Amino acid sequence: MQAVLDDWRTAPIREPLRAMLGMLAILTLTPKALTPADLELVRAAGVSDQAIEDAIAVCAVFSTINRVADTLNFAVSSKEQAARGAAWTLEHGYKLSQRAGG
Repeated sequence: MQAVLDDWRTAPIREPLRAMLGMLAILTLTPKALTPADLELVRAAGVSDQAIEDAIAVCAVFSTINRVADTLNFAVSSKEQAARGAAWTLEHGYKLSQRAGG
């Protein structure tokens, strides 16, 4: 994980993930520069259209949340707070409430 955070281009990861991260980097940093050829590179690495759509959706949500957080000057969690939140999410998932039948 740290190698990916340091530089996904040189991290010891499989090519489909590297291709997806490359496409997501363009989408995040220079969205107007993203072309169909960029998507073809991801497909050529063996990534399905559904996986590409899912990654784009997640990227869009996180980009929106980050922009809102920056605009409203949200406090950044400490590493300890983030670790506790991650542990809770792994145990309980993203669902915030339990409803009958839901």
